[in-house]
Amino acid sequence: MDTDNKQSNMALLVMDVQGAIAKMLAEPDLFFAAANTAILAARQQKIPVIYVVVGFRKGYPEMSPANRSFAQLRAGAMQLDSPEAYSVHPSVAPQADDIIITKKRVSAFTGSDLEVVLRSLGVRHIILSGIATSGVVLSTIREAADKDYHISVLADCCADRDEEVHRVLTTKIFPRQAEVLTAEQWAAQLHS
Repeated sequence: MDTDNKQSNMALLVMDVQGAIAKMLAEPDLFFAAANTAILAARQQKIPVIYVVVGFRKGYPEMSPANRSFAQLRAGAMQLDSPEAYSVHPSVAPQADDIIITKKRVSAFTGSDLEVVLRSLGVRHIILSGIATSGVVLSTIREAADKDYHISVLADCCADRDEEVHRVLTTKIFPRQAEVLTAEQWAAQLHS
């Protein structure tokens, strides 16, 4: 972690860790243990925990049939009027002081007010976690880098359907734009 980036300008993003999406986890116990390590460390250091969820209005008016990522959703999936379809998984449930952002596309920034919230909080360093590594994490890293954020990725707090894709992204691609570490390593840095 860069010494000029203080904890006061950080935020932990827990992205797309929703019940419907978490069903894809091959090893949910490992993922949720790591995610809870990061969330606890953030809360202990008074670092904002921001949950980013994908959610759509009834009938999906914000979804273009040209969007291959979302056009295949089955009726009722991720609809805002059906909380069980889009809410955060109970293993990492938000607390009253946590912020929940709803997005409409793959990146945490697109179709959401995330950037406004980060700017209002004075955040310049985002710590990313989420499902899927090749989806929300990759898209958010790319957009955050273009917006000049300092970025860290908690590799064990990310998951993908394809373990090889996860490995390549976290070991070869992400380090080009972000610091990649584990939840334990990040927690240790916060206490040093």
